[in-house]
Amino acid sequence: MSMPTADRRKQLEGRALIVAMIGNLFMGAAGILAGVLSNSNAIMMDGLFSLVGFGSALLGRQISLRIDAGPDKRRPFGYAADEAIFSTFRALSLLGLVLFAITNAGKNIYSYYNGMTPEPLIFGPMFLYFASIGLTCLLLWAFHFFTWRKTGKTSAILRLEAKASLFDGLFTAAAGIGLGAIYLFRDGALAAIAPIGDSIIVLFLCLLAIGSYLRDFRGGLGELAYATASPVLLAAARRALRPAITEDGGALRDMSVTKQGRTVLITVYYNPLRAITADQVDTLNLRMIADARQAIDGADVYLMISQYARRWPDEINPYRDEV
Repeated sequence: MSMPTADRRKQLEGRALIVAMIGNLFMGAAGILAGVLSNSNAIMMDGLFSLVGFGSALLGRQISLRIDAGPDKRRPFGYAADEAIFSTFRALSLLGLVLFAITNAGKNIYSYYNGMTPEPLIFGPMFLYFASIGLTCLLLWAFHFFTWRKTGKTSAILRLEAKASLFDGLFTAAAGIGLGAIYLFRDGALAAIAPIGDSIIVLFLCLLAIGSYLRDFRGGLGELAYATASPVLLAAARRALRPAITEDGGALRDMSVTKQGRTVLITVYYNPLRAITADQVDTLNLRMIADARQAIDGADVYLMISQYARRWPDEINPYRDEV
C-alpha cells in the first residue's frame, strides 16, 4: 500500500477524530444516564472514560491540524512535541480517573463491611446500555485502527484513539459480564458480595488498566525529555545514513536519535576530514534527510560538523565544575 500524501493523512486523521468526538460524546452521555438510572458506579465510570475521550479527540484534532507545520518564529523546533504532550497528558488524565475510581470503589467496599448497605442495583437499563455501547466501541476501534493503517501507522493520536476505544469496549464487556453474573447469582453463590459487586468490578477493571496507562505516561515523558529512541530506530538510522557518510569520505563521530510524536530527529556529529563549504554541508544534510526518510517515516536529520561527539572532552568541557 502506497503512503498517502501529508494532506491526505491530515484529512483522514481529522475525519477520524470527528467520528471519535461524536462517538465518545454519545457514550459519555449514555453512560452517565444509565449509571444514574441503574445506581451503577461501573457504568458511571465507563461514561466518564468516554467523556475524557471526547475532550481528548477535540484537543487531538486541533493538534493534528498543525502537527506538520515546520519551524517558525513562535516554535523554532516545529510542532512535533505537541503530539507527545497530548499523549502524556491524556495518559495522566486517565490515570487520575482510574485512581479516583479505585478510591471510590475501595471506600464503598469498606463502608459495606462496616454495616452501610449501598443502594441496590437496578438491572433494567443495563442491558440496553451494554449492547449499544459495546457495538459503538467495536465500530470506533475498527474505524480508528484502519484509518491509522491508511495513514502509514505514523499518527500517535490515532493509535491512542484506537487503543482507548478497544479498552473502553473491553471495560464495557467486562462490566457487563460481571454485573450479569451478579444479577444471575445475587440470591445464590454471590449473595454475600452482590451489594458491592459493582464496586468490586470497578476495582478489578481499574487495576487491570493502570499498567497500560502508566506505560503510555512514561513513554510520553521520555519523548518530552528527549530520551534516546528505541534501539530499532537507532539501528535503522545508522543503516540509512551509512552510504552518504561512506561516499562523502568523512568520519562519523557520534549519532543520537530521539522521537517526539511522529517526528524522529537524527543528530549526526560528523567530521568531514577536509575543508568544506556551506553549500556542501547543505547538500550532504539534504541527502541524509532523503535517505533517512526512505527508512523512517517522519525522520529529520540535524548535521553537526564537529571533531567531537555529543559531549565535549573533559579538558575543554565548559560545563565541568572547576576543581
